[in-house]
Amino acid sequence: MKNAFVWFVVVWFCFSFCFLSAQRNNSGYWQQHVDYNINVDVDINNYKYTGKQKVIYTNNSPDTLKSVYFHLYFNAFKPDSEMDVRSRKINDPDPRVLDKISKLSLNDQGDLSVDELKLNGNVLNGEVAGTILEVDLNDPILPGKKGVFELAFQGKIPLIVRRAGKMSAEGVALSMAQWYPKIAEYDYEGWHADPYIGREFYGVWGDFDVTIKIDKNFIVAGTGYLKKKEKAGSDSNKLSWNFIAPKVHDFTWAADPDFVKDSIQAEKDIILNFYYKKTLNKKYLKNWKKLQPVTRELMRFFNKRIGLYPYNQYSVIQGGDGGMEYGMCTLITGERDFSSLVGVTAHELAHSWFHFVLATNESQHEWMDEGFTEYFGTEAESNIVGLDKNLYKKNAFDRYKSLVKSGLEQPQTTHADRYEYNTAYSVSAYIKGFIFLAQLKYLIGEKAFESSIKKYFNDWSFKHPTPNDFIRCAEKISGAELGWYLNDWTRTTNTIDYGIKNFYKEGTNNFIEIERIGLMPMPIEVLISYEDKSTDLIYVPLQMMRKIRPLKSKTILLKDWPWAQSSYVIEINTNKKIKSIQIDPSESIADINIDNNLLLTTENEKTKGQ
Repeated sequence: MKNAFVWFVVVWFCFSFCFLSAQRNNSGYWQQHVDYNINVDVDINNYKYTGKQKVIYTNNSPDTLKSVYFHLYFNAFKPDSEMDVRSRKINDPDPRVLDKISKLSLNDQGDLSVDELKLNGNVLNGEVAGTILEVDLNDPILPGKKGVFELAFQGKIPLIVRRAGKMSAEGVALSMAQWYPKIAEYDYEGWHADPYIGREFYGVWGDFDVTIKIDKNFIVAGTGYLKKKEKAGSDSNKLSWNFIAPKVHDFTWAADPDFVKDSIQAEKDIILNFYYKKTLNKKYLKNWKKLQPVTRELMRFFNKRIGLYPYNQYSVIQGGDGGMEYGMCTLITGERDFSSLVGVTAHELAHSWFHFVLATNESQHEWMDEGFTEYFGTEAESNIVGLDKNLYKKNAFDRYKSLVKSGLEQPQTTHADRYEYNTAYSVSAYIKGFIFLAQLKYLIGEKAFESSIKKYFNDWSFKHPTPNDFIRCAEKISGAELGWYLNDWTRTTNTIDYGIKNFYKEGTNNFIEIERIGLMPMPIEVLISYEDKSTDLIYVPLQMMRKIRPLKSKTILLKDWPWAQSSYVIEINTNKKIKSIQIDPSESIADINIDNNLLLTTENEKTKGQ
């Protein structure tokens, strides 16, 4: 009996320990941390580079890591790479890529290889699979422990096809994005060792110390603060540029002998830098000068509407193949008219909040970064340079509806590389993401919407938020239940479609039957216009939302509409003659068929039974 009791205690203790451990491991947010020290020597004559890299990796997860993965992005720029094959086989390829990778000469192909790899001083062997270096660890990294990786690597800079490379179409010598062996992210879902097929990036937060040794005639711009620029040892033909970048998940740089640098002061001790080629046409040079005070206003707008930019520097750099966000900087093409230059800068600067401070997984939740950026970039342009945001919104709604009608739409939960069409990706990420925020403001009201954005920024800065993390911020601020909205809009291809089904009269009683045709619900507004030019605005709440947003004065509030009931009858007792009935008069929801949203009662008036 005594032995049995002892056995019971032992089993109980073990069970309790495991249970509590599981609770502890699953109860709190965690993320990995990595510190990079990189020294790279660039051979500009042959467009090659060699480097040494020390990576201090902190395993903050509850898991023992028995393997690691490094991204080798430049390997995508070789014939028959996954990026090349995908571009040649997709029905609507990116015009910047097409079949260009397959036609690169050997000298113009990219390459990134690791010649030596150690963990804690011990040699490791790895296997290259396209753009991923797969490494099994002889010495696993335990929870809460650090591992020190040492790498010797070499790279060949590709002719620029997409985002990074040598000799852009505008003649920028080097656009160096995703150029070093970059450790993959490990989070609550496990490793994210996605091959590079041309979409987005997901990285580990950390601190960077990067030294770039390059021809002395080149000007270097990029992520981080320049700490030192000095002669590169005994080599009188090169300079060493040393940059420090704290709390970033990427390091990008560009270089060109014709770069000029302008700097202006923004608010909160932020310096804005502008690097562009002095050989630009005069009209483009003028635009780059005009851009600078506008960028200061853009920074002020985002600081006010989202949260304070956390660094002391941001650089707008001519380079790349369009516009792409990076840590503390962007690479944009510079031969643009002024409105285009402002537009791309507004968008990429907004990414400093949505992706580089609020670091969502762009491969899985691309609509959060691109859509949120599109929304606030548009708002900023509207406030600063007079962009017609209502026209933009209408065009966004039209593009979304066009995608729906095409039958090519996929849920926004689709991995960025798994869209069957590039068009479907673009509309899903940029346009549906934009509409998500626009409709959310309609759902919870402007004040709650603005507070939700700020709470999201305050709660999730320097972390990896998910869609649910964002919607929970909105729920806590507004008091509304919004899981249904997140689910239907992002995880399905359900559509919003309401219509006026019927209208009839019984004496002074007017009956309006509204029909939910689409599967996705929404609270709706109905505008009643009378012959005497007076109006009534009616609000029909959605039952599952459990909350009513603040309404305009004199808005008539009716009872909740349960989702399963496909129709809803509005009764109005009045002697006034109804002229028209309109669903969603403010056009706040992406109703895919607005033809059934308006009824002119003088043409359609019925009596009961007709």
